[in-house]
Amino acid sequence: MVTAHIAEIYFRAWKKAGGDFLEKIESSCVQDLMQNAIFLHRSSPVYAKVRKIVSYFHSRKGCEKVDKMLSNLYKPILWTALSAPNFEVRANATLLFTEAFPVLDVETGNKSTDEAIQKQLDTVMALLDDPHPTVRSNAILGVCKILAKYWEVLPAAIITDFLKKLVMELAFDSSSPDVRCSVFKCLIVVLDNSLSHPILEKLLPTLKYSLHDNSEKVRIAFLDMLIKVKAVRAAKFWSVCSMDHLLARLAIDSLSASKRIVDLLFKSFFPVNESDKEWCSRCITLIQMNPAAARKFYTHTHKHTAPTNIIKLMLAIRRVLNSCIQAQGDLSEINDTIKENSAQAEPLLGKDRAVVSGLLEVAVILWRSVEKNLKQNEEAKKYLFAKFGNVISKYFHTFEDERCTVPLIQMASLMPPAAVPTFSYGVLSRLRKMESGVTPANFTQLLDCMCSWGQAADVLELVTDWLSEALPQQPEKRNVKRKGVQIMEKIESKPDLALDYLEYLFTHSSTREKVLDLDQRKLTQLHKVLENWRSVLSSHLSSPADDKSPSVEIALKVFTAPEGREYLLSLENVAAWIAEEVLPFLTSNRDGEEEEEEEEEGVKSPPLAAQITESFLTLCRDVLLVGFGDEAFKGLILHLCSLTLLSEAGYLCVPAVLLILKEVADSYSPEDEQEEEEGEEEVILGVVANIFQKIIELLARRLRKEPEEGRQLCQSAIPGLSSFLQVAQTWDKPPLSGVFSTLFAVIIVEKRHLLQKVTLPEEVATPESVEDMPPLSSVLLSVILKLPSLTRSFLAEVSSSFESEAVFSSLSELAAVLHILSIVRHTGRCRASLKTAASSVQQQLHSHAATSTDVQRVIYESSVKTLNEILDL
Repeated sequence: MVTAHIAEIYFRAWKKAGGDFLEKIESSCVQDLMQNAIFLHRSSPVYAKVRKIVSYFHSRKGCEKVDKMLSNLYKPILWTALSAPNFEVRANATLLFTEAFPVLDVETGNKSTDEAIQKQLDTVMALLDDPHPTVRSNAILGVCKILAKYWEVLPAAIITDFLKKLVMELAFDSSSPDVRCSVFKCLIVVLDNSLSHPILEKLLPTLKYSLHDNSEKVRIAFLDMLIKVKAVRAAKFWSVCSMDHLLARLAIDSLSASKRIVDLLFKSFFPVNESDKEWCSRCITLIQMNPAAARKFYTHTHKHTAPTNIIKLMLAIRRVLNSCIQAQGDLSEINDTIKENSAQAEPLLGKDRAVVSGLLEVAVILWRSVEKNLKQNEEAKKYLFAKFGNVISKYFHTFEDERCTVPLIQMASLMPPAAVPTFSYGVLSRLRKMESGVTPANFTQLLDCMCSWGQAADVLELVTDWLSEALPQQPEKRNVKRKGVQIMEKIESKPDLALDYLEYLFTHSSTREKVLDLDQRKLTQLHKVLENWRSVLSSHLSSPADDKSPSVEIALKVFTAPEGREYLLSLENVAAWIAEEVLPFLTSNRDGEEEEEEEEEGVKSPPLAAQITESFLTLCRDVLLVGFGDEAFKGLILHLCSLTLLSEAGYLCVPAVLLILKEVADSYSPEDEQEEEEGEEEVILGVVANIFQKIIELLARRLRKEPEEGRQLCQSAIPGLSSFLQVAQTWDKPPLSGVFSTLFAVIIVEKRHLLQKVTLPEEVATPESVEDMPPLSSVLLSVILKLPSLTRSFLAEVSSSFESEAVFSSLSELAAVLHILSIVRHTGRCRASLKTAASSVQQQLHSHAATSTDVQRVIYESSVKTLNEILDL
């Protein structure tokens, strides 16, 4: 608002001025603003304000004095800027030029004016072919504004040429989604001029496949244009893009695009001025055309109409479903409402189970959309419960196929159990009789029902009983049980299914809230049962025989997802158990013969112990991620990480350990200056830095011992390495600031070792990419060079190493540094930091000019050449 007032002040001052003062205002103020509007970076904080002031002068065009002033002031700067090498200058100039179009001196003759306008139109057309997409996008906006404003005075041929260029070429610009997006956004401007409608009605159908563009923003812009077409009645939107295409896109597209399609189609499938019978008829039509699109459509319906209309449609669907039952001749228990509405029956609908299931799905979707409104209207809620409650048992009996059953169960979950007594009494029994190994689709709806009815405790009790019964018992205990209560032998426990139930309950927010609201004693009981399954893993780890019992798989599954735990105390106990009973099996200090003998005897190899350790570390990472880990917990887990890495097979857990390091480091802020915690924080971060150094050493050792396995390990460590370094680079003080020093030293040592092995001059070669570096250096540099921020931090470490007292005494070390910088140079990034680092190398490199051997001479000359190439950037 302030900028608008400033613009008006400038304009009024210019308008009132005369003589030398007018000339000074024009040259020192107005033209200066024009130049800045052209040459300022678009990211500049003042760019938008400058543009707004200049645009104010453009808006006053039509006055002879203003037109002349714009022509005179733009003449020395605008036309040159339109062909400038810098795309940003051309883009800014394009906006100004098209906004001020036509830039004319009205004092020239008519012939000169016509020629000037034609020349400027040719310039605009040329800008549409500019090599840079930003310029093309700005030109599209400019063209559309010109067409909308000057449609009446522009020749028909010019208008047609511009529109064909937009619709038939730029709308399909494969090189830039921004350009395609601009076409549809800017055609909305043209559509505001009603004179454009006849020609656009013919051209727009060629754009129909843009609805399926691979760029979401292009699809959204296209739909916005269709909504505009519908609003201004420029054409029938379904003649631009067919209904089948719109529904197909509605079924699969994102929320943003789907909302626009629903906005476009709402009146077609939910005409609020028609009867509820017509709404239901349109609903059936939509389901028949595309069931998935119908579900998506009715998900958004509540945003376009009142809750009352939603409930009316639900009741209309109920009447049609009742008519389906009537058409099958089963009227014995259908209430009088069905008879009253039997005239609306559709005899053939009962045979079309796809439509019936679709109607049931729509009814559930509509019910959920007004659930909040029903909570505020008890009378309407009771009415709905009564209407559907007295027929839902009949629906279950009549519509028995699976596709109908799923929405019927969902509908039942929306009602109180008393409203569906026949069904609700049997749900727990169905869950108990479910076979192990069934897909989640068979039980998830039933679990939702139990939780929505407030019966989550019954499910948790079933899960706890199954896990308790399946827990392997000592032989003597089994014998006692057989002598006592033999009937218990007949109870079939299903621990794997119990864990499936438990996983679903805790991974979905709606069911998780219901379970966590239960009495603490039930959750504690579940936790104890889960904890007891650790003994299965312990016995299997120490077992000399290869036990194929499924109890091991169940125990591992219990261990990886111990829901209902008592947070840190429980985790600390598990950490102690791992350190004492699991990590010993990660240590494998035996020679080949011993290993073969142990394999023959059935001794377990490390993978199971590695799975247990990695699962636990992943769980601890999640605890740290949500901020539940205190200082003691962090210290304990870091100690466990150290013990893990000291195990010979601990390298298998490197990816998980890296993620722990990232979360621990990320839990502190470099800006925190709390003196009380500074000592403890420094100790923990020091441990993090030490563990990171151990990991790098471990990777190097694996690459030496087992190159192929080492490469696979390095690849698996890349995500964790990248995450940790992104956190470490935010610290500019010890101990985390030393992380990049560790990386630099490792890369230098590895490359120096390679250079020292060179015996022939022709073997000397300067690397151009990370693939040309030794294995570990290649992996580390690929992570560092992936992000500019990491690259800058690494180059800063290179520079600081030379600025400190550290001396690179050998030519091989300096050459190794320059090889790293050469790779950075080929990425084209961080040139300023790269030159700074290269300058640091330059001083020490010259001291090796007098080298003795041929190989050293070649290395020196190659290094000097690389250095000069970097400094000449």
